[in-house]
Amino acid sequence: MDRVERRIWVIGHKNPDTDSICSAIAYANLKCKLEGNRFEAKRAGNINQETAFVLKYFGVEEPELVFDVGTQVRDVDFRQTEGITENISLKSAWELMKESGVVTLPILKKRRLVGVITIADIANSYMNVYDSRVISRAATPVKNLVDTLEGKLLTGDSKAVLTEGKVLIAAANPDLMENYIEPHDLVILGNRYESQLCAIEMNAGVIVVCDGAPVSVTIRKLAEEHGCIVISTKYDTFTVARLINQSMPVGYFMTKDKLVCFHMEDPVEEISEIMARLRHRDFPILDAQGFYQGMISRRNLLGMKQKQIILVDHNERTQAADGVEHAEILEIIDHHRLGTIQTMSPIFFRNQPVGCTATIIYQMYEEEKVPIDKQIAGLLCSAIISDTLLFRSPTCTEVDKTAAGKLALIAGINLERYAKEMFTASSNYANKTAEQIFHQDFKEFAMGDYKVGIGQINSMNKSELDSMKEKMKKYLPQAMKKHGVHFVFFLMTSIMDESSDVLFAGAGAEELLAKAFGREPQDGEMTIPGLVSRKKQMVPALTLVLQDY
Repeated sequence: MDRVERRIWVIGHKNPDTDSICSAIAYANLKCKLEGNRFEAKRAGNINQETAFVLKYFGVEEPELVFDVGTQVRDVDFRQTEGITENISLKSAWELMKESGVVTLPILKKRRLVGVITIADIANSYMNVYDSRVISRAATPVKNLVDTLEGKLLTGDSKAVLTEGKVLIAAANPDLMENYIEPHDLVILGNRYESQLCAIEMNAGVIVVCDGAPVSVTIRKLAEEHGCIVISTKYDTFTVARLINQSMPVGYFMTKDKLVCFHMEDPVEEISEIMARLRHRDFPILDAQGFYQGMISRRNLLGMKQKQIILVDHNERTQAADGVEHAEILEIIDHHRLGTIQTMSPIFFRNQPVGCTATIIYQMYEEEKVPIDKQIAGLLCSAIISDTLLFRSPTCTEVDKTAAGKLALIAGINLERYAKEMFTASSNYANKTAEQIFHQDFKEFAMGDYKVGIGQINSMNKSELDSMKEKMKKYLPQAMKKHGVHFVFFLMTSIMDESSDVLFAGAGAEELLAKAFGREPQDGEMTIPGLVSRKKQMVPALTLVLQDY
């Protein structure tokens, strides 16, 4: 069973524009009202200035940024094995393993992993031959001795730790014992008063009295005076000698170097390869801050569940967040051409030839008779204004105009005045680098055997666009290399003039552009009157030419 109810992400494309972000927020809101609060809006890239203005204007927080929607460790029902401290005994660790049905225990200090102890480590501790000083060398707590021997502490401090001395059994008479008992030794003995007295007088650190034998008041008092710890146990001498090594702390035997740990964000595809290569039974999981979260094994991967996502404003794999091929796509809401996203089973796919995804989502609110509040109305209206350039784009339909008008009334905004504010906010490019400007709205498209990258910016100020041309021309070859595409085109669209200057890079890009639009580029650019839509004007024109290449 899942530890918590699974969440479903609603997410737009990489380098998201206003439609991508606002549609994700609005559709997640609609799904929550219809099906419960399991839906969350996410984003696959940094928001641009226009979108930041819109979110701030309507008081809406940015969706969380996610770079990968593939199955991660956090999506797996891993075992939440409780951690132990390095001071607990081997016997206690063994009992915890049996009780929990695990073969590996994490050893923690302030929630941070310091080592692991496995059933093999405990077995080796029983089978290996250790010298008589291993108890002190392991810095064994007195409490461990008492617990392991199911004994009773008669004198001394239970918080004390044994760091000196050897372990021995007092089987000889007191005269011989004086020859081999040294200060700080742990002496196992029976009910003989003389032996107990001798061990104390020889400055033994601990005496373990077996068979539940009584310890006189005199011996106890003398032990306290000499700083000797006295433990009484029901076990016989043989059993005590066999059990005593089990009192040693797990920290002495734990594996602490070169630990292989996974993190909550690690892709399952990567960790499964490591698991197969190393063949450990269990691996610790840490969160982003390095705190322990649980243990994962190959068995846990058998029943793993993919992330469940809903895509908005795109249906091309090249535009989707990384790992989309490893996610379970439940729905797609889009207004672009059919792309390259594939699914394992039939899904709800709504695609309409309108100017904006937000228009479709507005229709869905209407169809479901779900009231639209002021914030959501403002986001949807802003997305339509942005994608249609306030109805100037050839992609704009009467459906978009009608939706925007009704949404503006709910949001309490004047379309013309608000649009001018929004576009002005988005066209402040003075302090941005060429890379930041380029990626403000960039998408990749598969056109036959070719990958084509197309970026676009809009501005109310034509002179502002002209001032950026040279630095953008210099950056385009870098962008082409970064994204691994055959061609890069960059539209600098003047909203007022309803035209675009197109910059380009890539071998043959100039010829391709000339054939697509029947014009000759000049000085590494082409001015195309009436070109304002990447989706409806640029992409189809380039696709037709590339089909003949």
